[in-house]
Amino acid sequence: MTKYLKIGDHVAWNSEAGPVSATIIKKHTKDIAYKGYTHHASELEPQYEIKSDRSDHIALHKAAALYRTKG
Repeated sequence: MTKYLKIGDHVAWNSEAGPVSATIIKKHTKDIAYKGYTHHASELEPQYEIKSDRSDHIALHKAAALYRTKG
């Protein structure tokens, strides 16, 4: 089952350094080139552009890597 996430949702994921929290700022449904890498996305498996709560760092992740929090 696909997770339903939307812009503005507060999410977290497990990185190598531990849990990271962020806010979804954009949803990509087509392949996107970002930081020298093509991130594959589609309507069924979008990539979410997220901004870290602790810094201005931007990352892209699929819904499977994210979990919604109460931010």
